[in-house]
Amino acid sequence: MSLIGGTIGLGALAWILSQVDYVQLRAILAAADARYAAYTLLAVVVEHLVRAWKWRQILQPLRSVGTLRLFGASMAGHLANLLVPFGLSPLVRSWLVARLEALTMSAVLASVTIDRLIDGIVFAALVLFVVIFAAFPDPDGEVRVGLVVGATGSLGAMVIALALLWHHKRATAQGSGRILRAMDRLPHRFAARGRLLALAFAEGIVWPVEPWRRAAVVAASLLTKLIAASYFLWAGLAFGVLLTPVSYLVLLAILGFIHILVHLARIPGGFLIGAVFALGLFGIGETHALAMATVVVASNMLAIGVVGVFVLWRHGIAWDALRIRRVPNNGPA
Repeated sequence: MSLIGGTIGLGALAWILSQVDYVQLRAILAAADARYAAYTLLAVVVEHLVRAWKWRQILQPLRSVGTLRLFGASMAGHLANLLVPFGLSPLVRSWLVARLEALTMSAVLASVTIDRLIDGIVFAALVLFVVIFAAFPDPDGEVRVGLVVGATGSLGAMVIALALLWHHKRATAQGSGRILRAMDRLPHRFAARGRLLALAFAEGIVWPVEPWRRAAVVAASLLTKLIAASYFLWAGLAFGVLLTPVSYLVLLAILGFIHILVHLARIPGGFLIGAVFALGLFGIGETHALAMATVVVASNMLAIGVVGVFVLWRHGIAWDALRIRRVPNNGPA
C-alpha cells in the first residue's frame, strides 16, 4: 500500500508541479504579506493549545496535568511523525506524559484514543452540517456525495469504537471480557504482560464527571476545527485571496478527509495535492493554491519543529530515547 500510495502521490504531485508557472510563483511568494503568514503560524499554535486544554479535561479523572505540559507532549509527538512518518504521534505523546506524570503509557494512550474519537465524531457532524446547509461549486455532485458517504461512515465507525471501549472497561472491571480471555490464552511468559496492558488501557478509558467539562471537550473540539479552517483564510490574505466564510468550512471538510486518506496510503505531498484540488473548486489557480498550501504546511512544520525540539531538549530526551519500549518505574509501557 505504501508503494502504491507513494507512486500515485508522486505522479499526481509531478503533474501539479508541471502546471505551475514558477516565475509567477516566485513573484507571488516574494509579494506575500508577512503579517498574514505570521497569523497562519499563530493559528497553528493556538489550535494545538486548545487541543491540549481539551485533552486536559479528558485526563482529569486520571490526573490533573497542566495544559502547557500536554501541549508540549503533543507537539513532540507531531515532531516524531514528521521525522518518522509511521503514526508515532499518539505513542510518543503518551510515553512522554506517562514518563513525566508517573502514569502508565497504556492508560494515557487510552485517553488519547478517546480524544481522537471525540474529535472524529465532531468533525463528521460538522461535515454533514456543511454538506446540508452550504452551497459550494460541485457541478457533478461527486464531492458532495463523497463527503456524505465519508462523514456518515466515519461517524458510525467512531460511535461503535467508543461503545466497544466502554464495553472493554466494564468487562475489565468485572475481571472478564474477550480481551482479557485472549490475553490469558497467550503463552505464560506473555500472558501476564498482556493482561497488565489490557487492564492499564481500561484504566485510561475515562470521561469527565463534571457536566461542564464534558461540554467543554465537545466545544473545544469544535473550536479547533474552526481555527483549522482559518489557516487558508490567513494564508489566502497573504496573497490577496479572500473567499466567503462558508468556503473555508468546505475546504476544511474536503481537506480533512484528504488528510485521512493521505495518512493511510502514505502519499507523499498528498496535502499539497489535495489543497490545490480543493482550492481549484473555488476558482483559485494552481500557482496561488500552491503558494497558499505552502504557507500552511510551512507554518505547521515550523510550529511543530520549534516547540517539539524545545520540549525534548527541556526534558533531556534524546531521539534515541524515543525507541525505549518500557518506561522505568511507570508500570507497563
